Amino acid sequence: MGIGASIFLIALGAIFAFAIDANLGWLNLNVVGWVLMLAGLVGLLTTLYFWNNRRRTVVAAPVRERVVAQPVVPVQDDRIVREEVREVRRPGYPA
Repeated sequence: MGIGASIFLIALGAIFAFAIDANLGWLNLNVVGWVLMLAGLVGLLTTLYFWNNRRRTVVAAPVRERVVAQPVVPVQDDRIVREEVREVRRPGYPA
């Protein structure tokens, strides 16, 4: 049940409980109104509870780095220049 349906039940129950003064003999509209308001309130609280759980943030896993090639060590003017190639992928992407 969504928020709209819950509010509708609460409003309809309030109309039956407080605004209608009819006697049907076997059916007490005041009790029907209170039951509808209670059902609407339970539905509203349940909906809000599930919406609150759905909006929690999820902590992402750290990015893992993997060396995909051996380190290349070029020589320039008798100096060693180190280069390292890394392939970084986000978690959840295929390898």
